[in-house]
Amino acid sequence: MELPSPTFAITATDTKDKEQFPNNDNMDRQIFHRFKENPIMVPSDIAPSAPGLKIECLLNPGVFRFRGRTCMLLRVAERPEQEPGSVSFPVYNDRAGKVEIMSIPRNSPDLKDDDARVIEYRGQNYLTTRSHLRLVFSDDGINFHEDPQYPPIMGYSAYTAYSIEDCRVTKIGDTYYLTYSAVSPMGVGVGMSSTEDWKTVTDHGLIFPPHNKDCAVFPEKVDGKYYAFHRPSSPEIGGNYLWTAASEDLVHWGEHKCIAMTRPGMFDSARLGAGAAPIRTPEGWLEIYHGATEKNRYCLGALLLDIDDPSKVLARSETPLMEPEAPYEKTGFFGDVIFTNGQTVDGDRLVIYYGAADEVICAAEASVRDILDSLK
Repeated sequence: MELPSPTFAITATDTKDKEQFPNNDNMDRQIFHRFKENPIMVPSDIAPSAPGLKIECLLNPGVFRFRGRTCMLLRVAERPEQEPGSVSFPVYNDRAGKVEIMSIPRNSPDLKDDDARVIEYRGQNYLTTRSHLRLVFSDDGINFHEDPQYPPIMGYSAYTAYSIEDCRVTKIGDTYYLTYSAVSPMGVGVGMSSTEDWKTVTDHGLIFPPHNKDCAVFPEKVDGKYYAFHRPSSPEIGGNYLWTAASEDLVHWGEHKCIAMTRPGMFDSARLGAGAAPIRTPEGWLEIYHGATEKNRYCLGALLLDIDDPSKVLARSETPLMEPEAPYEKTGFFGDVIFTNGQTVDGDRLVIYYGAADEVICAAEASVRDILDSLK
């Protein structure tokens, strides 16, 4: 099956309805307070990109303000309707210049499919779904809808053959910069695009090669240079740590420094990575980050960085600011997950938009002052 050009996505299991989730006010003892409307978006809120595809998950939106509205750039994961006896998924064929459906018999001795997200076939890894980015808009920060004027953002290159994922959005001047995970048979790298109107998007290619992800660009220059977070990874030596880098032009990056490592026995014992662009405060740059354990339980913490040298960590959360406790965070396509890479800030009010259980979109708010006080 060949897909028409304009769209694609990623995966899930069982499409949820908003009505099945109760309010969870008893969890407001944490610094972040969940919106009572959670989840604010579920897979059935978005139409598939092409006939024959099913949206399995909505994940980890980048968030920004545009023409007076709050906007999310959703990661949408989709795949074909599954037929008995086989597993099928979309893959971009760079040589043919089109998205194709790959189908494998489930009884094949060359197939390993015990992970909901990744399968192995004849020694090659594939994603069970393919992701693209979809814009949704809101006047109140709660109720979001698509606008047909603004097309989806697809990954049509060899380096995004499997997916384009988890986009952070940073506005500098009149330009929005999009940094995202570019997933392909070559690995996971960081791609970047830019736009001023969200109708014409310029692709700048890879700015960090594999294996790297979780890239968030700072909203302003520091000492005359652009800064970004990123997370290079090594399966043999080292780990999934948080780094900073500097650039003169947002494309070529250097001055790489590791600023935060995993901590045994804590909520970020296996990996950590940046959320959205950091917030400038009188005390320093405040960054909300995700940390995960060996059992893939994802929580949120905070880092405070020196305002003149973002590679210098002043403080770090000892306990999570927010952890998966609500039903929609504990159970889903991949449970026990809170993952944010998008937020809005209005004075002291910080609103994060986050993917819950790799399936639905939720929101929570906190006081910036409360977060800073928790770091003292």
